[in-house]
Amino acid sequence: MTSSAPTSGTLDVLVLGSGVAGLSAAVRLAAPLSPTGYGGDGGGLRVGVLTKAELSQSATRWAQGGVAAVLGGDEDSTDLHLADTLAAGAGLCDADAARVLVDEGPSRVHELIAMGAVFDRQPGGALALAREGGHSTARVVHAGGAATGAEVERALVDATRASAAAVLEEWFALDLLVEGGRCRGVVAMALDGRAVEVRATHTVLATGGAGQVFSVTTNPAEATGDGLAMALRAGVSVADVEFMQFHPTALHHPAMPRPLLSEALRGHGALLRDARGERFVDELAPRDVVSRAMAERMHEQGVDSLWLDATQLASFDSRFPTISAELAAIGLDPATDWLPIAPAAHYLSGGVLTDLWGATALPGLWAAGEVACTGVHGANRLASNSLLEGMVFGARLAETILDGGTGPTPTGVLAPVLEGRVEAVDAPQPPASGAGRPDLDGLDGLDGSGAPADVAKARDLLQRAMTDGAGVVRSAGSLARAGRVVAVLADAVSSAPADRAGGELANLLTAARSVLASATLRTETRGAHARSDFPESSEAWRCRIVHDGSERGTVLAPATGDPQDDTAGRSPR
Repeated sequence: MTSSAPTSGTLDVLVLGSGVAGLSAAVRLAAPLSPTGYGGDGGGLRVGVLTKAELSQSATRWAQGGVAAVLGGDEDSTDLHLADTLAAGAGLCDADAARVLVDEGPSRVHELIAMGAVFDRQPGGALALAREGGHSTARVVHAGGAATGAEVERALVDATRASAAAVLEEWFALDLLVEGGRCRGVVAMALDGRAVEVRATHTVLATGGAGQVFSVTTNPAEATGDGLAMALRAGVSVADVEFMQFHPTALHHPAMPRPLLSEALRGHGALLRDARGERFVDELAPRDVVSRAMAERMHEQGVDSLWLDATQLASFDSRFPTISAELAAIGLDPATDWLPIAPAAHYLSGGVLTDLWGATALPGLWAAGEVACTGVHGANRLASNSLLEGMVFGARLAETILDGGTGPTPTGVLAPVLEGRVEAVDAPQPPASGAGRPDLDGLDGLDGSGAPADVAKARDLLQRAMTDGAGVVRSAGSLARAGRVVAVLADAVSSAPADRAGGELANLLTAARSVLASATLRTETRGAHARSDFPESSEAWRCRIVHDGSERGTVLAPATGDPQDDTAGRSPR
């Protein structure tokens, strides 16, 4: 479908993407000027939502993990949630942004419940809380055992359809419209293939991540790094893209995206076992630690998968009905079978740099959710902080727009860029496509001129090269091999069809080149970025690598803030 309203004229706000971040913003901005179930007065603005699939088809829908927030209980506190977030981020979190997340998160969860989201509860009526990897206590709320994202998405889609001025489904954003140093909307491909200008006073990037850069991923097919690529082409700063988080317990199965075996299973006592049936890692360690341990054990034992043992979990079918149904469909019974697992690309911790209010370096352009780099996640996202980040910063940028905000402030991770506190360095140059042509299976899909005979084949080649060369553990050699494949394919993109498939391939290549440049430059192991040739972390690399679309990187000291300052990030604009 569909355009629920004509696109002529200028919208007040255009939201790109229909996940938790984008729709949290859209609902707040578009709701009528009367009390709403979303926790206050709506903005009453003319808001459009543009998404390349159906409104309900986003990465949010696939999220099995819950929402981490301190909703009450003497044993937990926002300070403890903050400490867990900073620890998982391995020294690269922005503490001011993380403080905003943990302080404002509980009210956003309660607002979502007021909108109609139904979370799992204990027999007495209290919310059921789970513990996941990296969390020091149980604070994660779930819906349907492991169907939290679908429930969050349902509530937000219903509210958006009731309030948005325009809903443009199956439209594909091609590039940002930049005029006079300000973002004025996008050029998009309409349903009939025409290029159409969709103009807006404010544009919100909420396009999700780039998991489809890799061949093994938990991300839906739509996660092709579109927002990241559009920002880079417009010269907007992005950072931390080397930190692709791999989820350790994706089901080892031909299905793609890979079915996810929620971290909640390990929180309830499921065990990780190697090929010999032995335990080898703390199941509740942060995801980067578990994925790296799995990759090392798989290499040592010469296998391509390990095992998740959930046989001792009681009432599996009723506690995790979604996972139970998926396993039954492929003939696995968690009561008796160990479940085959392997890490899969899951979440991009970096993205388009924003201030503490969701503004990017380009006035008129805002970003929230996985496409954004707020500094909350640092080098490795704490489990179940992603839905929370989308809810918090989607609402935060909406309130800022309603208050008259028009551009970025020198706060959070964006401050060093705006203030010029950066050190320019030469980023690794991509290999020339003509020299050292890679010899990989399937490259006969390119003809002599370098033009892809089949865009789908070229996409597959890219994904396999990135999984092989820039996966859980990388090295200078593996990154260079992936870079040579990317260079060959990038040289051929100009010959790709001018359709959505060709546009997605171009975006994937842009995202891949940025990931490879950052991963090559960062000669250490930190969080989700592991280098076999540099296995230790280095204080010299306790900084952020920024790209602005040129072939250069910028290294800067991260904003740290004071974790104990309860007023962090709350100064008036």
